[in-house]
Amino acid sequence: MITVKLALMQANSRVLDIEGNCEAIDRTAQMAAEAGAEVLLTPELFPVGYAPLRVRAELELNALPGIRRTLAGIAARHRIAMVYSLPRVTADGQWQITATVLDNRGNELLSYAKVHLFGPEERKAFSPAEAAPAVVDLGGMKASLAICYDVEFPETVRAAAAAGADLLLVPTALAHGFESVPQVLLRARALESQLTVAYANHSGEEDGCTFLGGSVIAGPDGELLAAAGTGPELLYAEVSAEAAQQARDAVPYLRERRPDVYRAWDENGGGTGPS
Repeated sequence: MITVKLALMQANSRVLDIEGNCEAIDRTAQMAAEAGAEVLLTPELFPVGYAPLRVRAELELNALPGIRRTLAGIAARHRIAMVYSLPRVTADGQWQITATVLDNRGNELLSYAKVHLFGPEERKAFSPAEAAPAVVDLGGMKASLAICYDVEFPETVRAAAAAGADLLLVPTALAHGFESVPQVLLRARALESQLTVAYANHSGEEDGCTFLGGSVIAGPDGELLAAAGTGPELLYAEVSAEAAQQARDAVPYLRERRPDVYRAWDENGGGTGPS
């Protein structure tokens, strides 16, 4: 059985302290690699800090290529694959929140832009994307990406699973007060789509927002493989494609879906009520 040791970073970022935030990722990548981890997942927008309006107003766009080179260098130096999240600006000038998978030589394998924006600040600062989650081979596992609020929609996770993903990597920035998301919803998403979901959150306070922490790794049977408290933490879990396949063999949710029927329900407005 092929297994991948996954490391998940939960930490406090400093808004627009790019050098300090990248140094924190560097230290974490070194610790994770020394512990034998093959993949490191970091939180949403961690290199620039999570503060949508400040990031949009104050981040210098010409800094972004250099940040990406720095992060690629960290992955290559420590020989660890890595997921990071940064803003990007499209050819037509739209700002989006993205996540990127690097291999252990710093090469980009996959990029994804956030489809579901949360709250008025994100919607004012960024534009929503439309592309479905794609899948890439990562250490022998089929991996995909979602970002924060995306994972709260079952359609996002199911799209990744239907595309062949065994592992969904989710950088997030979840505020205090939403405990049910990692404790209940993430486990349900993993169970219903029968894949491992790894969810890396910020901790502490950034620009007036107090983050929950509570990062989790949930297996394809819905069981927790690792869970963090409220403070900085580095989680580890062994994950495998075989675990996803075993769950799908036991209860074939994906195979027994009826998408044509569901589309008919949508077209008919959900059907008629009782007469």
